Amino acid sequence: MLIADNILRAQLADVYFINGTAYAGKSTMCRMLAERCDMILCGENYGHERMLTMVDVETQPNLNYFHTMGSFADFVTRTPEEYAAWIEGTAREVADFEVTELIRLSGENPGKKIIVDTNLSADLLHRLSDYHRVAVMLSPQSMSVERFFDRSDPEKQMMLSVLDSLPDPEAAHANWRECLKRVNSREAYDAWLQAGFFTLIREDNGEDTREAVLARLAAHFGLEN
Repeated sequence: MLIADNILRAQLADVYFINGTAYAGKSTMCRMLAERCDMILCGENYGHERMLTMVDVETQPNLNYFHTMGSFADFVTRTPEEYAAWIEGTAREVADFEVTELIRLSGENPGKKIIVDTNLSADLLHRLSDYHRVAVMLSPQSMSVERFFDRSDPEKQMMLSVLDSLPDPEAAHANWRECLKRVNSREAYDAWLQAGFFTLIREDNGEDTREAVLARLAAHFGLEN
C-alpha cells in the first residue's frame, strides 16, 4: 500500500527532524531541545529493540544482520565497502519503521511536539516534512572519524572495547577509521550541504557552542518561548 505524501505530512506535522554527519552534535541538540522545549525525544536508534522483533531476512536483510552476525567482532571488522553498503541498506530499511513509529507516537500524544535524531534520507525528508521542521548538522570528516569514540554512550564504548580486544587492535582501528571515512565522505557532506535544508556546520575550534547552536535551532524550528 502506498500512502500519499500529503497524508504522511499531515500525520507528522508535530515532528521535527535533525540529520547530518557524525560528531556534528545531533544527539546533543535533540536532547537539549527535548528538555528546553518540552518535546518527546526520539534519540539515536530509538525503538531499535522493538524494531528488531519485526524484521525478517527477506524484507530487511540489513537490519536482520544483528540476528545473524557471529559477534560484534564481525561487526567492526567488515571492509569499508561492506560497512558502507550496510549503512545505506539499513537506513533504507529503517525508514518504514521510523515513519510508522512517529505516526504512532503522534497519534498517542496529540499536539505534542517530537524531536528526532533521524537517519531518513534527504529525498524522504523533503516528501514528509518542510523546511522549518528539518535541520542538517555537519562536521568535518576529521572530527567524525578521529573523535568517534570521544563520546561516552555505552554503544560507542562497547565497540571501542571490542576493537581493543582483537588480536591486532592497531589494524582493527585503522580498518574502522576507513569504514567511518567511507560513510562520512566529502561526497556525503556535500550532498547534505546541497539538499536545501537549514544547515549548521560544526567548527573544530574547541569552544563550547551548545547554547548558541540550541538557540539557532529553536529559532529555525519556531520553538522559542
